[in-house]
Amino acid sequence: MINNSWCDYANVHPVKSSCSPDLEYLMVKCRPFWLPREFTAVIITAVYIPPQADTDRALRELYSAISREETAHPEAAFITTGDFNKGNLKKVSPKLHQHIHFNTRGDRLLDHCYTSFRDAYKALPRAPFGQSDHRSILLLPAYRQKLKQEAPTLRAVHRWSDQSESTLRDCFDHADWEMFHVAAKDIDEYTDSVCGFIRKCVEDVVPSGTVKSFPNQKPWINGDVRTALAARSTAFASANTSDYKHAHYQLRKTIKAAKREYRDRVEQQFDNPRSMWQGLNTITDFRGKTSTPQTTASLCEDLNVFYARFDTANTRRPDSVRTADDVSAHTVSEEDVRRYFRRVNPRKATGPDGIPGRVLKSCAAQLAGVFTHIFNLSLSLSVVPACFKMATIVPVPKSSTISSLNDWRPVALTPIVSKCFEKLVRDFICSALPDSLDPLQFAYRHNRSTDDAIALTLHAALSHLEKRDTYVRMLFVDYSSAFNTIVPSKLDRKLQDLGLSSSLCSWILNFLSDRRQVVRLGSTTSSPITLNTGAPQGCVLSPLLYSLYTYDCTATNNSNIIVKFADDTTVVGLITNGDETAYREEVSALTHWCQDNHLTLNVAKTKELIVDFRRCRGVHTPITINGAAVERVSSFRFLGVHLAEDLTWSVHINKTVKKAQQRLFFLRRLKRFGMSPRILRTFYRCAIESILTGCITTWYGNTTAYNRKALQRVVRCAERIIGGELPSLQDIYRKRCLRKAGRIIKDSSHPSHKLFRLLPSGRRFCSIRSRTSRLRDSFFHQAIRLLNTS
Repeated sequence: MINNSWCDYANVHPVKSSCSPDLEYLMVKCRPFWLPREFTAVIITAVYIPPQADTDRALRELYSAISREETAHPEAAFITTGDFNKGNLKKVSPKLHQHIHFNTRGDRLLDHCYTSFRDAYKALPRAPFGQSDHRSILLLPAYRQKLKQEAPTLRAVHRWSDQSESTLRDCFDHADWEMFHVAAKDIDEYTDSVCGFIRKCVEDVVPSGTVKSFPNQKPWINGDVRTALAARSTAFASANTSDYKHAHYQLRKTIKAAKREYRDRVEQQFDNPRSMWQGLNTITDFRGKTSTPQTTASLCEDLNVFYARFDTANTRRPDSVRTADDVSAHTVSEEDVRRYFRRVNPRKATGPDGIPGRVLKSCAAQLAGVFTHIFNLSLSLSVVPACFKMATIVPVPKSSTISSLNDWRPVALTPIVSKCFEKLVRDFICSALPDSLDPLQFAYRHNRSTDDAIALTLHAALSHLEKRDTYVRMLFVDYSSAFNTIVPSKLDRKLQDLGLSSSLCSWILNFLSDRRQVVRLGSTTSSPITLNTGAPQGCVLSPLLYSLYTYDCTATNNSNIIVKFADDTTVVGLITNGDETAYREEVSALTHWCQDNHLTLNVAKTKELIVDFRRCRGVHTPITINGAAVERVSSFRFLGVHLAEDLTWSVHINKTVKKAQQRLFFLRRLKRFGMSPRILRTFYRCAIESILTGCITTWYGNTTAYNRKALQRVVRCAERIIGGELPSLQDIYRKRCLRKAGRIIKDSSHPSHKLFRLLPSGRRFCSIRSRTSRLRDSFFHQAIRLLNTS
């Protein structure tokens, strides 16, 4: 029964119905009078699952029917409601949201309402109808259409052209750069005058304009569509039914033609990945913009002070004066500077210096000379120009709900010229470091990834659990703003211990000192603050400097392992016979190390996972840090994978399947738009297969047949949408295992290299002894078997 005032009968069509001992449902397609622009229709499914039914079978049949209609109508809104009794549709389709959260019959919740939108409805209980023993439910719409989620935005843009680039090159070719050096008193004035001249030339040569962007604005809305829209509005105002129907028909016809033209234009960009991805993103709204919370000037000031809170204990400016007998041996060539300028991404945001990346890229030959002189002067003096150390902090919300200042992630916008300079200095630093430095730091290093860190951690734990009376404790440490707590003077001493030259250490010390930063939210900017602690998140050198700052954070006992990936630190304690002395001493030593190095442990976010397969398990005393007990969890998201205390992968598989099913919606929209199978396959590999196969070498070998079927079900659904065969996850797992093993074998400095030992014949690898299937099915054992059989 559908209310005629909401949707007339001409726009109501039965889609499908079924009646069996396990499931009864009726599916109806409606086109109401009012519908948000992003939906083409509403498909309502009324469901009844009897109490004695085979619930799992009924849910699979219902999910299959809904999935087929989602493929046929990807832009429709789906509502599934009814009496589910013991069933829960989220078990087979985790992407759905259940909107009824109160008991509907006695003390049980039997009636459900599912949609694919988190806040679609607000459910209120009402009295039963007649003699029914179920409550009636009032669903109040809470969905907010995209057009009203965000106001139109204005932004200033430069209108670049080949002529403007040619004019700028001619201008810089005839510039007397030596004049700026002769007239300047120091390197700061020299650099400021050069940057100011470049900005002035850009302002005079490149015209600027203002662009107004509307939410939900589509690029296929061309002049013909706007004309058809105006004609329809005129016909509606005239109250002439026949004219309105004709104008409405012409509008739909024009929109279809415009979409077809835009689709062809996107497919022609297949060899240009960026342009093609922009088109796909526009069609699917895959990476839709999230609305920014309301901001004020006081919020900018509060955030700036909050981000500078670690500087209070280090207000004294570090001494960056070199010894008199030290002469810098580090110089950069004009060819190196020109090469890095030509690699600049011209679409990156302009830094505080106001020099666009497009200027550096298009005028690399003209600007390389003057900036090479500035860079070499900076290295010889061990002084970084002040304009290179300026940073604009652009806070990014960590989640959709903002409750405190800590919910804003600071991202530093620094000058693009400075980033090119940092890359040159990074090459100097890396060339002076040994390959064996900090082997268990898996971030920012060649041939290291999260896969390696997870595989090594699991192998250490599983190998230890093979022994009798053993268990493993894993402490996942969380630091508060780790990059912002680097103390330059401590880093300077560590760099000298690593063998870096005194001049380079002094340059780094000066680079981290007297840094000015402001916070910008929208059009509001805070007052500047000068910092002498930390490295901005956004600088090229920051990740490397943090890795060198923490290189001496290593395990002090052979029964413990400290695995690091950037600022994610994991302490793995291999416990035997219940003796946790070494593990607890390791945690205590880590706490003291953090205090000595100005790092703040966030005990509230630090978690512990205990893996214990013994039959007689005792009570595990919690770990305490600074007097606070660390929370023990049953599962933890470790470097992108959900690690459970029983080392099974059901939790991870469920999360992965849910996320992949959400991405299938975008694939259906592309299919509905008429994209070719080649484009659909590319989108699947980038947006869906990447989710299903993330770190697959570390967990797929230990998954159950049920888990693999759940994953492969997503692949089969994508195959039906695309209309072609896709590679199976088993084949992808096998190829990636072989590729990963081959890279480890070739890298003698890899911490897992020693596990791949050739037999005397030189043709096969020595198998690792294992007693349980948990260890036998893990990555290194599987990789060795694949290598020996391939």
